[in-house]
Amino acid sequence: MEPSCPLLLAGFSLPLAKALTANTTSTADSNWTSTTSGPPDAGAPQPLLAWLLLPLLLSLLFLLLAAYFFRFRRQRKAVVSAGDKKMPNGILEEQEQQRVMLLSRSPSGPKKYFPIPVGHLEEEIRARSADDCKRFREEFNSLPSGHIQGAFEQANKEENREKNRYPNILPNDHSRVILSQVDGVPCSDYINASYIDGYKEKNKFIAAQGPKQETVNDFWRMVWEQKSATIVMLTNLKERKEEKCYQYWPDQGCWTYGSVRVCVEDCMVLVDYTVRKFCIQALPDGCKAPRLVSQLHFTSWPDFGVPFTPIGMLKFLKKVKTLNPVHAGPIVVHCSAGVGRTGTFIVIDAMVDMMHAEQKVDVFEFVSRIRNQRPQMVQTDMQYSFIYQALLEHYLYGDTELDVSSLERHLQTLQGSAARFDKIGLEEEFRKLTNVRIMKENMRTGNLPANMKKARVIQIIPYDFNRVILPMKRGQEYTDYINASFIDGYRQKDYFIATQGPLAHTVEDFWRMVWEWKCHTVVMLTEVQEREQDKCYQYWPTEGSVTHGDITIEIKSDTLAEAISVRDFLVTFNQPLARQEDQARMVRQFHFHGWPEVGIPAEGKGMLDLIGAVQKQQQQTGNHPITVHCSAGAGRTGTFIALSNILERVKAEGLLDVFQAVKSLRLQRPHMVQTLEQYEFCYKVVQDFIDIFSDYANFK
Repeated sequence: MEPSCPLLLAGFSLPLAKALTANTTSTADSNWTSTTSGPPDAGAPQPLLAWLLLPLLLSLLFLLLAAYFFRFRRQRKAVVSAGDKKMPNGILEEQEQQRVMLLSRSPSGPKKYFPIPVGHLEEEIRARSADDCKRFREEFNSLPSGHIQGAFEQANKEENREKNRYPNILPNDHSRVILSQVDGVPCSDYINASYIDGYKEKNKFIAAQGPKQETVNDFWRMVWEQKSATIVMLTNLKERKEEKCYQYWPDQGCWTYGSVRVCVEDCMVLVDYTVRKFCIQALPDGCKAPRLVSQLHFTSWPDFGVPFTPIGMLKFLKKVKTLNPVHAGPIVVHCSAGVGRTGTFIVIDAMVDMMHAEQKVDVFEFVSRIRNQRPQMVQTDMQYSFIYQALLEHYLYGDTELDVSSLERHLQTLQGSAARFDKIGLEEEFRKLTNVRIMKENMRTGNLPANMKKARVIQIIPYDFNRVILPMKRGQEYTDYINASFIDGYRQKDYFIATQGPLAHTVEDFWRMVWEWKCHTVVMLTEVQEREQDKCYQYWPTEGSVTHGDITIEIKSDTLAEAISVRDFLVTFNQPLARQEDQARMVRQFHFHGWPEVGIPAEGKGMLDLIGAVQKQQQQTGNHPITVHCSAGAGRTGTFIALSNILERVKAEGLLDVFQAVKSLRLQRPHMVQTLEQYEFCYKVVQDFIDIFSDYANFK
């Protein structure tokens, strides 16, 4: 009824306005006539009638408006108290999306969705994804919210309201985590956190909101009292300039939070997540032994939506499972509100366990169940469909991670020559990689006619979402484009730039890219000519200097060691307005001569030497992006980047996953690691590395 009220008032007030206007005009006309033409006509009583009616009509209008605004105010107040009270500025995935979900509930009542056998998972996901994920939305909107009237009495107490980050995300009384009562402090047993079951494990998790400044002490008290050894953090401290979580740990050294002392023991930063290790101890009970707590902080969840691929999340989940001790208390999981990303992570964990135990998954039933423990777990349909994507990824490709000590046995299984079956193993693994779909719909910029002329191989062009963007030249269209892609490293995002060997008409763009993205290292994996064909334009001078556009390249040194030419260039940006310190920079090129166009290097040592030299150069120049190219920028380029990432992980963790390392590259640039021979070479180089450095303890 409420939306029609303004229309009713508008319909009523328009005739009234006309009537009053008519009366006023009539009166004015009468007065004007009386002063110019003598006495008024027979309609003289009309002004008196209008003045009598006017107060009555205005009173009626005022009463209607007052009634309308009173009702609107009441309804608006209810909405604010339910969700907007402390809503930060901007659209929040975890809160705004929730309101959409609640409003879009199916009026016909919830449907029933049944478990899916893992063998049918791919076709079921395909069906749900059709028509812009229509069936995923329907399934998600059929979930019960988990809200039960009167179930949040403790959370809504006056003393506890300021402890809640969002007033509409509260723990149920029956499943909330209860802290020990602090003497003399009312409601000190409250924290915005709920026990959540795993697949077959009661209270496996604690789902919590991201700590606020005033709840950090309670958070660490909970970790200590619950004997938790693992904290899973799924938000960044700030996103879109809004605080999502207060930093509840020291960057280094020790800090005391209430009655718990927290000391930093170790920190390892990786491309998708960071692992921090803390030693914690309760101070009043100093006699009790300190405990080791691992915090795994997933940093690759984008501000909006979900991760582009579930690969990183599945790696992260395995790391959580590996690090969490068997007899520890619940795993503490939090994002900002403690329901969206938190629920997504918990459901993936449970459904992976169910997949192994029963060969089926039941996402709908499990989400429904944990929403009874904490309302709104899994907050958006995007998060809901991401769960299915992660489960499909795990089902199709499984766990391909290896410990270095098991690599030799794995290789014997994959490529042993004793039986034909063994050789098929490696081919089957590579064939799965070729199933990674090339997303042509995400190559619009590279497929523009003006940009197609800049490609050596038309099938190998960058995706729009990670292409390297150049500054646009004034008045010249398409000058922001180069056939180059940002590629993630082991520890840093966008650590590599994978590109083709420059063409004669793209050399200026190549150097503009090196300059703009502050590259100090260029890796060249092709010859200028191979088999009497041009493979790369010589983009550097043999002696002296050469200028391309605004950039001058002067060669300073050229040395050959083993199969690697090392060339140092002084690169100068010829712009009068540039600061002096920004006008010149040293760039080192590593040109590897041992890689034929067809085939692979004769042995792996040369590749190990190259990767080692590049890493040393990076450490000395600040770890800016490394520009890597062969001819087309996919086969040899992809193999070099894959090996760099794989060997970094071997050294840091004693683990490797060749399959997922290459698969991840193919999702970032098409055809990375082009042949079975190149794929097998990745395994060979890792084995050579292990043979040379056989003391695994030295990897770290």
